[in-house]
Amino acid sequence: MFKTPCGPRLFWAPLTVVALVALSACGGSDASALQAQAVQRAAVKLDTLVPQWMARTGVPGVAVAVVYRGRTIYIKGFGVRRVGESAPVDADTVFQLASVSKSVGATVMAAQMPGDAGSDGGPVITWSTPVESLMPGFELAYPDPATNAKLTLGDLYAHRSGLPDHAGDQLEEIGYTRADILQRLRDVPLNAYGSYDYTNFGLTAAAQAMADARGVDWETLSENALYQPLGMTSTSSRYADFVARSDRAWGHVQIGWSYDTYGQEPAQYQVQIPPRDPDAQAPAGGVSSSASDMARWMKLVLAGGQWNGQQLLSPDALQAALTAQPGGKYGYGFNVGTDPEGHPTVSHSGAFTMGAATTFILWPEADLGITVLTNAQPRGLAEAIAVAFGEAALGDAPGAAPGTDWLAFMQALPAFHDMYKPLGKLAGQTPPANAMPPSAPLASYVGNYTNTYYGTAQIVLDADGQSLDLVMGPAAVRYHLFRWDGDEFAFDLQSENAATGSISAVQFMPQSMQIEYFSQDAAHGLFERQ
Repeated sequence: MFKTPCGPRLFWAPLTVVALVALSACGGSDASALQAQAVQRAAVKLDTLVPQWMARTGVPGVAVAVVYRGRTIYIKGFGVRRVGESAPVDADTVFQLASVSKSVGATVMAAQMPGDAGSDGGPVITWSTPVESLMPGFELAYPDPATNAKLTLGDLYAHRSGLPDHAGDQLEEIGYTRADILQRLRDVPLNAYGSYDYTNFGLTAAAQAMADARGVDWETLSENALYQPLGMTSTSSRYADFVARSDRAWGHVQIGWSYDTYGQEPAQYQVQIPPRDPDAQAPAGGVSSSASDMARWMKLVLAGGQWNGQQLLSPDALQAALTAQPGGKYGYGFNVGTDPEGHPTVSHSGAFTMGAATTFILWPEADLGITVLTNAQPRGLAEAIAVAFGEAALGDAPGAAPGTDWLAFMQALPAFHDMYKPLGKLAGQTPPANAMPPSAPLASYVGNYTNTYYGTAQIVLDADGQSLDLVMGPAAVRYHLFRWDGDEFAFDLQSENAATGSISAVQFMPQSMQIEYFSQDAAHGLFERQ
């Protein structure tokens, strides 16, 4: 699947990019020469395409890197790091990668699976290694507890553990640590073992198991195994390192919009304060990096794990990560499939609704890759740039309609539009005009309510003594309750897990309360009064 980079014949083109090179054909074949020319022309078009689509979306800053046949042939920053300021995005500006971290982390895992695994004194580890053998005490609520002994690192990196979609994310939102969340996953009702559901903390569990086996934290393991050997000097899996960078992109969120007007252009953005802190799920969403560093990483993957003549990753482990699991289109931390033109790809996108949207696409058969980093809520811009580049570089698939507006295409996809859909049965409504009053004085609702999964929830009187607040988790996240109807209250939501306009119902009962937002199922949203 991997192509060995051929020796290029270089000349410098008079273009406004850091580096753009014309590559000779391997072996001198006409077809290969034509492909190299097409790739170069596609890279040149990015100078015009990216600013045009930034203007259509309003996204403040973008960085793009393209690698081809083992070389970085295009790398450039566009726009600004922060709205209202003039500091420009450049090749070394650091962005939060969000879920592109999963693919980067998968290569960290592959670096711990060499052919002579265990020669460092640690255990021999493969994607088939049971998690239980590396992280004793981690378990999930399988109907047959013996299934825990079969759960592998690969199962978790492929999102096939049975954990439901995004299990654990709300625990992170209210302040639980990574260790706490991994422990509490044992209380989550499961889908069938082997079924696909995308989870940040399932994958994080596998990465943590590897780190435990190697005797270091995941952040240090990533640095030692990947970032330092590749010279990725601007890359880290620690949030503190990201916020300390002088050349970093601030996350931005849209203002003056609604779900019904999504896609109207251009959007208006403001800085997200505080920035998204993804340390709890660092292996799944916590990497920060630059276009320059991501170019190095893409070259490593396209070269089958080789770097400067050394094999940094197990080729077998990397190839397994880049191979779709049976019946699906996901490997171990990588999407595996084709681009819209039918060319085989491995890829991943990342998104924080609190201010980041990123993507990369690799075309292994062409030894070609692109990374696009942006500093705004996802609007499909990163993916549109990457796909448009691939179309220009590799050509239309037979029967494909040329000239697709890929930005409009991406924005029309439910995968992007639905990120902005408000949650809750009460979203978009107002309390009924003929609402019944609560059945008891507000003070009677005050107290502690407990739930095995979420811990203790507190109901307290607000400072005015005329309303209630809900206080959740170690971070004491405070949600202001407003009256809805009778013993049903509600609170507004806006977080990484809930778009603007979301509303959660809270139903009080004689000795309990049901919180809609925290109801992955009936048991999880039910809090018993103490």
